[in-house]
Amino acid sequence: MGLRKQIADGLIYLFKETCTQMRGKNIVLVGGNSGIGKAVAAQLQENGATIFSYSRTGEGTAAVDFSTDFEELPGLPEIIDGVVYCPGTINLKPFHRISIADFKQEMEVNFYGAIRLLQACLKGLKKSSSPSVVLYSTVAVQTGMGFHAGISSAKGAIEGLTRSLAAEWAPNKIRVNAIAPSLTETPLASALLSTPEKKEASDKRHPLGRVGRAEDIAEATVFLLSEKSSWMTGQILHLDGGMSHLK
Repeated sequence: MGLRKQIADGLIYLFKETCTQMRGKNIVLVGGNSGIGKAVAAQLQENGATIFSYSRTGEGTAAVDFSTDFEELPGLPEIIDGVVYCPGTINLKPFHRISIADFKQEMEVNFYGAIRLLQACLKGLKKSSSPSVVLYSTVAVQTGMGFHAGISSAKGAIEGLTRSLAAEWAPNKIRVNAIAPSLTETPLASALLSTPEKKEASDKRHPLGRVGRAEDIAEATVFLLSEKSSWMTGQILHLDGGMSHLK
């Protein structure tokens, strides 16, 4: 019984250490009410972070439309330890059917919204002892895919921004990384996975035999926000079931 108790106590200790790795950290999260963002919020809470969440609907700290300009973000903490921008789009069309307005909308949601958030948070990030930014790209930027011209263009801009800011902000010890997922089971992707046949076909396209889960992306996001990735910046993390590199 003594050995079993020691093992149990050790496991409990490790669990507590893991679940409190971000205790006291202030994380600004946009889009935390659905899909990947919701999974990120849940894991951040489990890890002891304080979340400042913004969405169009007002669920969280305040209602903010990141597709339009704004003067300031209400309720921001003075010190910001992490920033996560989750909004995205899946509008797959042949190139000849994508209007200039469609391209502009893709950029507003995926790219300009992230810029507005980062500009609002930069002052607070500079005050943190270990600041980290996580953005989201897509496997379609590296791996050419038909009908993805709109989203690939916008997320390609995100990858360029990630590398540029990582270099520019390194003197302030602000780390900037991005995650490039493949198809992930979220409400946003529901139309692509709406039948068992579609789900099976999508699973088979990935070398690991399944599409992603929101929790997969959330785990990587928390890692990039935490001290466990403290020597990592300017990277695009390809979390895609092997699709971008394997045949």
